[in-house]
Amino acid sequence: MQTTLRNPDGASAAGLLAHWRSDVPAGVVVFLVALPLCLGIALASGVPLMAGLVSGIVGGLVVAWLSGSQLSVSGPAAGLVVIVVDAIAKLGSFEAFLVAVMVAGALQWLFGRLQAGDLGACFPSPVIKGMLAAIGLILILKQLPVAFGFVSGEQAMRLVPRTIDGFDDLGRLVGAVTGSAVIIAAGALAILFAWDSPWAKRLPLIGRLPGPLLAVLWGIGYQAVAMATEPSVALPDHQRVALPEGDGLAALWSQLASPDWSALARPEVYTIAFTLAVVASLETLLSLEAADRLDPLKRVAPPNRELQAQGVGNLLAGLLGGLPITAVIVRTSANIQSGARTRLSAVFHGVLLLASVLFLSEFLQWVPLAALAAVLLHTGFKLAKPAMIAAVWREGWSAFVPFAVTVGAILATDLLIGILIGLACSMLFLIQANTRGALTMISEGNVHLIRLSKDVSFFSKATLRNHLNRVEPGHSLVIDGCNCGFMDRDIREALDDFMAHAQERGIQVELRSMPQAGPPVPSDEPPAQWLKARSAR
Repeated sequence: MQTTLRNPDGASAAGLLAHWRSDVPAGVVVFLVALPLCLGIALASGVPLMAGLVSGIVGGLVVAWLSGSQLSVSGPAAGLVVIVVDAIAKLGSFEAFLVAVMVAGALQWLFGRLQAGDLGACFPSPVIKGMLAAIGLILILKQLPVAFGFVSGEQAMRLVPRTIDGFDDLGRLVGAVTGSAVIIAAGALAILFAWDSPWAKRLPLIGRLPGPLLAVLWGIGYQAVAMATEPSVALPDHQRVALPEGDGLAALWSQLASPDWSALARPEVYTIAFTLAVVASLETLLSLEAADRLDPLKRVAPPNRELQAQGVGNLLAGLLGGLPITAVIVRTSANIQSGARTRLSAVFHGVLLLASVLFLSEFLQWVPLAALAAVLLHTGFKLAKPAMIAAVWREGWSAFVPFAVTVGAILATDLLIGILIGLACSMLFLIQANTRGALTMISEGNVHLIRLSKDVSFFSKATLRNHLNRVEPGHSLVIDGCNCGFMDRDIREALDDFMAHAQERGIQVELRSMPQAGPPVPSDEPPAQWLKARSAR
């Protein structure tokens, strides 16, 4: 039994079905969490809602089979919404964007083949947290108008008064707000925040249901009651989920978008694809690491195999008209908390998503967009919650400044450029930390000691020159490298230049245990006592 569980492949049917009693219920829970998220992410991306469901189905039926993780769940991710919206605006159509998704999938597969899965651990934590916080803020900004009954933020902005005297426009903006949408969104948010509290989780039966599902059911219930009692306050059709009419595979197939292959000739497709591949791979690797930590059996999934699986999934998602796919921590954590043991739970959730599209499309059309907006608003709040920002602040400036720079850069530019700017900022702090204390100088009378305390790179060149300028003619200088394992070529050249003119200035220079002379030789003599003894001579 234990051997089957710890097998990272879990490919045998016996291994999958051995734990179906725990995997099937977990798959149902993941399906209930994934369904509103798939619809909501498609809504936030401004694409047909079917695109989100297609990606959820591919993530469950394809990526779960190919992945080396037993518990990770893949599908459309809120973290890619920003890229999707900007990319479609640049390319001019969703069909052209699908080509970029397929190219991104090919790049992800190549990343996995090149063993690039370990690079995800090289991104500093403040930059990753800044990326997630920026995504959360963008989700909130984009979904607030939908929660007030607007189809999109652009529709709301057209009604915002342009001048200080535009009170008529302001009145039109307030008058355009749909009261029922506000009630649905407010009630859904109340449910979502309540279900995050400990007391809700302790409820005997209802506490086990996922909050997003209850938020959507609240919206459906409100709409049903309004239609039965007062149809005038019910939401109009354009503020509810729009899926293909009729059930069955033919109706589903007719609604799938096809890639615009002519977009392959456009250079911007490859820039977008590279951005998608990098960000989706990074989010996948972070989710995979979190899944390994949460796994009660402490299994470790191979990251390179995961990247290849995600690449195949995005190739297929783009071909079928779906959104880009990543491993998603929200669905993964729900899967683990529900008692899943093998990948059967993720596969079963994909089967349920497919069944809901084939046979429950009429029921899904009752889902209000305001309820989905509330789910995304809650997701955005959790990504950018004040407690996380306060925790980064307490870590000090070296963590908070890269975090804040990443958030600001993403909001001002786009996701990839913002991450690169945040990474550069983090590197500056890293360089400062590594160079601080690399060179120390102690003086006693006319005797000076420069100690190379650790690896010395060219970033310490200015500090070395300042120390050497303090050595006056007739003084003695000892350069101690016993604790230095590496010396940069520029540092060596600066020392050689100083020593070349030291004799002319009457300066005696002594080198002790420099890295080029052999392995470091530790010195037990305290620097202060050594300087006094040397000065007395």
